[in-house]
Amino acid sequence: MADNKEEIKNAENNDHAASVEAVMKKYDRESNTRVWEGIPKLIVSGILVAFSLWCIYVTLFATFLEEIRLTSFMGLIILMGFLIYPAKKGEQRVNHMPVFDIIFMLLGMGSYFYFTFNATKIINQGTRFEWYQIIIGIIGVAALIEVTRRCVGIPILIVAGFFVCYALFAGLTNPSFFGRVKYLIRNLFYTKEGILSTPVNVCSKFIVVFIIFGAFLERTGISSFFISLANCIAGRFAGGPAKVAVISSALCGMVSGSSVGNTVTTGSVTIPMMKKTGYRAEFSGAVEAAASTGGQIMPPIMGAAAFLMADFVGVPYSSIIGRAILPAVLYFLGIFVSVHLEAKKLKLTGIPKDELPKFSKLIKKIYLLLPLVMLVIWVSGNYMTMQKAASISIILSVVVSLFDKERRITPKKILEAFEAGGRSTITVGAACGVAGIIAGSITMTGLANDLINGIVGIAGNHLIIALFLTMLCCIVLGMGVPTTANYCIMAATTAPILIRMGVPALAAHFFVFYFGIVADITPPVALAAYAGSAIAKSNPMKTAINASKLAVAVFVVPYMFCYNPAMLLIETETSGPVTVLMMVRIVITSVIGIFGLSAALEGYCFSKMNVIVRLAIAAGGLLLIHPALMTDIIGLLMVVLLLAFQFFMKKKENEEERKVAEV
Repeated sequence: MADNKEEIKNAENNDHAASVEAVMKKYDRESNTRVWEGIPKLIVSGILVAFSLWCIYVTLFATFLEEIRLTSFMGLIILMGFLIYPAKKGEQRVNHMPVFDIIFMLLGMGSYFYFTFNATKIINQGTRFEWYQIIIGIIGVAALIEVTRRCVGIPILIVAGFFVCYALFAGLTNPSFFGRVKYLIRNLFYTKEGILSTPVNVCSKFIVVFIIFGAFLERTGISSFFISLANCIAGRFAGGPAKVAVISSALCGMVSGSSVGNTVTTGSVTIPMMKKTGYRAEFSGAVEAAASTGGQIMPPIMGAAAFLMADFVGVPYSSIIGRAILPAVLYFLGIFVSVHLEAKKLKLTGIPKDELPKFSKLIKKIYLLLPLVMLVIWVSGNYMTMQKAASISIILSVVVSLFDKERRITPKKILEAFEAGGRSTITVGAACGVAGIIAGSITMTGLANDLINGIVGIAGNHLIIALFLTMLCCIVLGMGVPTTANYCIMAATTAPILIRMGVPALAAHFFVFYFGIVADITPPVALAAYAGSAIAKSNPMKTAINASKLAVAVFVVPYMFCYNPAMLLIETETSGPVTVLMMVRIVITSVIGIFGLSAALEGYCFSKMNVIVRLAIAAGGLLLIHPALMTDIIGLLMVVLLLAFQFFMKKKENEEERKVAEV
């Protein structure tokens, strides 16, 4: 009998794992990989491990030319990209790689290594390039595009294709078409204004080490720890599973760096729990998608975009993560309020106490947080470089795992972590390379300036119009694009618009970063929401709409810190120094404003709201966006008085129900 129960449990676990894998393969291109077994598998794994070790060595110790580091990095990305990802989805033939793929892989990899071994000569030859060098560059660009198509998807290539075509047929002034091709390839492939620009530079120097650190951190069991911790904190309260989803996704998402990956990983646990408690399927999938997407804005990692932003804006990494805290808290507060009000409206209960993990047992595993905590301390305190801090944190992850027999990182798991880190870097590296193509095409044609002038001209002196148009650009350009590449595109194309309008550079970059990411839950290309709907077995479009409603804070908070940069601790000429009193006022008005907006969208707070009350509370919440004292007072009064009215209405309803019950 016991054996039968064990078999049933194993079968259920296998079915669950298969379901999760199927969802990942449908919505996450990274999960569609070749099948290698035996000696070929060992060779491919060895290449991935060697790549991770090489990246750590180069970023810590190498002193050779930057061009050598960048081109060798991209050459290995091309090699691994073809080895791991097939040309089409669903190609599952074991140990099979078509001849065309092998040829394309060798030519693509060879083009970058040609640059690696001839870097000094190429740098010294200036603008005098032979046609064979241009052909090598074309092969390198084509190989990068193909790898990106396989592991990232089509949307980012459509954006890149548009800008490259614009450069060739309209943007460049050389009368000869071949002259334009030569100029374009020279800039994109052989200079640091294209593929080898800031995105790839930051990826090869910082991001790759943090990706490897994340792979080690996952093997310590920190994701399970975060989910258990969230259960301890919020599981017993009304609608507990949804609150658990919000907290655990915030914690797991800051490490994972993938909206879809986080949605599927934590959602496979939290979404069935939410449905079981009584939440609608569409709402359950939306909660997980919105919370998982928010993991990308959660410090200290922020889906690796924090490192890019620090480089683009020219401020320390510690400055980025410190300023990101309040907006991230407001985002998750908005979701948390919505799920709480939904639970109250549906009269849902929490998870039974006997089903919750014991905090006394969980606290014994608090040591799992040590690598993450020390990483933040080392980096924010400027005790060492980011890459060195991440490398030592990798070692620390192995050390803390030794205290847990079940999760102990053995030599085999160390190799698996290096392999996983190398595998995860392929997508980020390829996407960053294409982001460099986009940025390079925009820069060399002056298109960014035309776009800036166009939107600034339409907006005139009205910042709100510029913010709205920039928001639309970010959402459209960010559809289906990974976080890191997404931000690179926004930083090159849309952030300068807001800077021209007088928005501080850091606030402008935060604005475009937030709205680039929100594309993951905004219809029609809401990949995270669709992944959540697949697990919840709900209508994908309804799930995406629900996710957008839940994430109302991300549509509001960026406007708040553009109008009031003090929210990001930015000092301006008009606001002056950021004082404690100023921050207290910002926190209070922001929290009340987000609460009011969430309640208005939910249509419930203490009791159901009619349309007029909902519109009035929403208007009050929106008034709190503007930093002026008068709008804050009016907005505050509207939200507080209307919520108080709802409270007394609920009290009156309860008294009437009590009287009826007594009769």
